[in-house]
Amino acid sequence: MTEWRPTACILCECNCGIQVLVGPDGRTFEKIRGDKQHPASAGYTCNKALRLDHYQNGRTGRLTAPLRRRPDGGFDEIDWDTAISEISAGLREIGRRYGGESIFYYGGGGQGNHLGGAYAPATMAAYGMRYRSSALAQEKTGDFWVSARMFGHPLRSDVEHAEVALFIGKNPYQSHGFPRARSVLKEIARDPNRAIIVLDPVRTETAEMAEFHLQLRPGTDVYLLMAMAALLVRDNLIDTGWLAEHAEGLDEVLSVMRAVPIEKYCAIADVDLELVIAATRRLARAESVAALEDLGVQMNRYSTVVSYVEKLLWLLTGNLAKPGTQYAFTGLTALGHDRGHPAGQWPTSPVVGAPIISGLVPCNVISEEILTDHPARYRAMFIESSNPVHSLADSARMREALAALELVVVIDVAMTETARLADYVLPAPTQFEKYEATFFNFDFPRNIFHLRRPVLPAPEGVLPEPEIHARLVEAAGALGEQDYAPLRAALAQGRDAYALAMLTASADPAKAKLAPVLLYRTLGPTLPNDAAAAALLWVAAHNCVRKFPASVEQAGYGTGLPAGERLFEAILSGEHGIVTTEDSYEETWNRLRGKKVQLDIPELLEVVAGLPDRSSDSDDWPFVLSAGERRAFTANTIMRDYDWRKRDGAGLLRISAIDAQRLGLVAGDRVRVTTRRGSAEVAVEPTDRMRAGHLALPNGFGLDVAEADAEPISIGVAPNELTRFDSRDEWVGTPWHKYVEARLEPLPNDSATDATTTLDTVEA
Repeated sequence: MTEWRPTACILCECNCGIQVLVGPDGRTFEKIRGDKQHPASAGYTCNKALRLDHYQNGRTGRLTAPLRRRPDGGFDEIDWDTAISEISAGLREIGRRYGGESIFYYGGGGQGNHLGGAYAPATMAAYGMRYRSSALAQEKTGDFWVSARMFGHPLRSDVEHAEVALFIGKNPYQSHGFPRARSVLKEIARDPNRAIIVLDPVRTETAEMAEFHLQLRPGTDVYLLMAMAALLVRDNLIDTGWLAEHAEGLDEVLSVMRAVPIEKYCAIADVDLELVIAATRRLARAESVAALEDLGVQMNRYSTVVSYVEKLLWLLTGNLAKPGTQYAFTGLTALGHDRGHPAGQWPTSPVVGAPIISGLVPCNVISEEILTDHPARYRAMFIESSNPVHSLADSARMREALAALELVVVIDVAMTETARLADYVLPAPTQFEKYEATFFNFDFPRNIFHLRRPVLPAPEGVLPEPEIHARLVEAAGALGEQDYAPLRAALAQGRDAYALAMLTASADPAKAKLAPVLLYRTLGPTLPNDAAAAALLWVAAHNCVRKFPASVEQAGYGTGLPAGERLFEAILSGEHGIVTTEDSYEETWNRLRGKKVQLDIPELLEVVAGLPDRSSDSDDWPFVLSAGERRAFTANTIMRDYDWRKRDGAGLLRISAIDAQRLGLVAGDRVRVTTRRGSAEVAVEPTDRMRAGHLALPNGFGLDVAEADAEPISIGVAPNELTRFDSRDEWVGTPWHKYVEARLEPLPNDSATDATTTLDTVEA
């Protein structure tokens, strides 16, 4: 056996450091353990990371040669020169006929493979692409927009040091979201001086550890949060001195909160008033409160408004810019930043006019942007390391949209549901066969970056994403040797001369957009250990010094240009991850717009001032389905091998024990769950964790998994076969995956044993 090799988990945003022991075959992960030398996770790992060999070596439909679709729908293997040439010709022809803005870019990486996608902007520039999106646009853009309006900078939460941890629609025991999540939760739960407050319709693993679980009715989060904020005002629990010094717009907020019918809103949420009062008072008397919201509310009714009211809750109690509260982080990229345009003044998509937040078109309008006669419709899609046919709302409509395009190009590791519909499929190495990194770098006061080295050789026939993008840019005629030669000559004189030459080249706006490939082709080959893909990080390191000079200096890298070089060299050599910046909590104020908090967002405050009286659930749709629940053995859909799961291998539908008894159901019985989009047959798991009227299907199921020399097998229900594209947030278009109206029908015991899905639209 070989030595233990450091890398990272790729199944959630935390990207905990791990070490793998590669077997004698040079391909198998014999063992996996936490990396004690990683500066953030420090040896911690959850059960999911230990199963990563199923990603690397499981049944995935792995690709090892470029593919071109035949007229009959099958695929032929082609060589790379042919693939690049034909794809480039197709993209240029579409650009000539309709404009490059008609080519839509989607993806750019998952939880742990952002480095390759960072080269995509060069390809977009070379072919005139303007519009793009990613999974962030169906999850986080409401939070991005609200944070931009209130703070001018995205914030994160210091859960580890908080006296009270507040989780809204989030189960960090399964979804994590901060380092060493399970260990931190246990530490808080054991401490009599600390507390966990959970707002969730499900009694999750985190809720079971909480001092207060507010098990509200699905979709009523905004009512419950408003009641809590109003209680703070009514009972004089707000920090008036702190607010006077640090916030603007307080009077407008107080005027609305004083009119909130607290008892009525608690009744709408179906949470006991006395429990809400107790939880609110516990939050108010804490020295520090760290709040985290997640997909339970970000993919639910009023999602953007909930993001706003959630922030009011901890701002009214002064929980910002001190240990155990919220902070403004540094970073090597601008991930999560938005300009905060007022509603109606933001940039919009070309057909629907949907808001573009943080540069991203809402995912739920992509099919509308294609399935139309509008002259500005998208005519082609370039999809990288993403599977929108499975992951976005209304899978049937997404399949229809892709079929309507003139050209679809996919870069991926496996033959995904999206790749099966592409005209060209370009194979990339796995995340353990190339240099990779995540830009989810949110740690504080010490921020962490981990450039991961390949721990396995890539198979013949695949190319890393930076090389694919470079070849496409060159095939477009956007860059060539005449552009590289002056930079290489400057680099031969040293990095200082190279920096000046890059600045000169970037003075041309057209060349500036092509900088990723310029760096890859010139600086890249000079980097040690074949680390050409890391060339882009040279600019990122220097930008970090420029934006956060004191923080970089505090981390030990010095100042000025030498600091950028030291930081870059540390990134290259830091096999286990490195500290990039170090801050004081007060530094947060220097990153906020005007060093103040803006409490009043007029558009959203108007909404919360006029929340409607919520009627009872519809008799036609008596259930609310959460389409995609995170469980012990679900993760992102790159885990395609169903054998990776030790439990719940079939993807059971969770139903309350009360509803199961009422319908005469026991564990394993099959039902038909029907939504306004379609129906699926699935076995049930009755549980007392669920509220009556609430259902949940796990994420990550319904994937077509390739067996050797056999037809693909699909296990479980693909949740987005049951969701609708037009069921989305009124402000930023995020989907209501956690609020899907449904009904349930028990099936005979002798019904089919495999999950089946009906794709036709269903109406009441």
